[in-house]
Amino acid sequence: MRKLRIVALASSLALIAGIASAEDIKVGVSVGEHAEIMEQVAKVAKEKGLNIDIVEFTDYVVPNQALNDGDLQANSFQHQPYLDQQIKDRGFDLVSIGKTITTPMGVYSQKLKSLDELPEGGKVALPNDPTNGGRALLLLQEKGLIKLAEGTGLTPTPLDVTENAKNLKFLELDAAQLPRALADADIAVINTNYALEAGLNPEKDAIAIEAAESPYANIIVVRSADKDADWAKTLVESYHSPEVKKYIEDKYTGAVIPAW
Repeated sequence: MRKLRIVALASSLALIAGIASAEDIKVGVSVGEHAEIMEQVAKVAKEKGLNIDIVEFTDYVVPNQALNDGDLQANSFQHQPYLDQQIKDRGFDLVSIGKTITTPMGVYSQKLKSLDELPEGGKVALPNDPTNGGRALLLLQEKGLIKLAEGTGLTPTPLDVTENAKNLKFLELDAAQLPRALADADIAVINTNYALEAGLNPEKDAIAIEAAESPYANIIVVRSADKDADWAKTLVESYHSPEVKKYIEDKYTGAVIPAW
């Protein structure tokens, strides 16, 4: 009986220690697949003693500011070129600690079935932030619609268009508003998370799509001071788990691709 009491006491102490050692963090995500995947990551992380409070955002600007200000411990919504531009423009002290997913950008239309049908002077809706707007223009160049000036790298703007055979008109809009622009524009170049949120599937509905090989893998971001924290390592390990990878492959069937 005494031995049983000792075992029971040891088990209780171990449980209490486990609860005490659990860590709570807030992770910012954009709505759509980033939020959905992070819910699965949170399940895995919980088994590792890390409790994730998921905070959803509807734009690309606030999550980095919130992280830099200490309102979040991490975020998961952006690719490296966007983070680099934000650091350059806003002076954030943020760093990537792991890759997450790749979401190919697509061209969508309610009026056309192919890019060959684009009329003279057609209206093209693009994201208005430098990196995603540049990404959209590079996609249009890849499809032969325009040519861009050499040396613009990953962040060209409509001012860098040197050849525009169809005299396309560029409408620069907030990325989240692009699905709504389909009613007015001839085509819209839309990030996958906003496409999925609007009920569009990149594989089925896009009339053109970005090549799989691109520098736009999404990332987990933390403040530089936290890059070696134990919870940061646990967050990445949980994201890179077999359970999360299977969830991504089963749910998105190629529209969203694991990048690790």
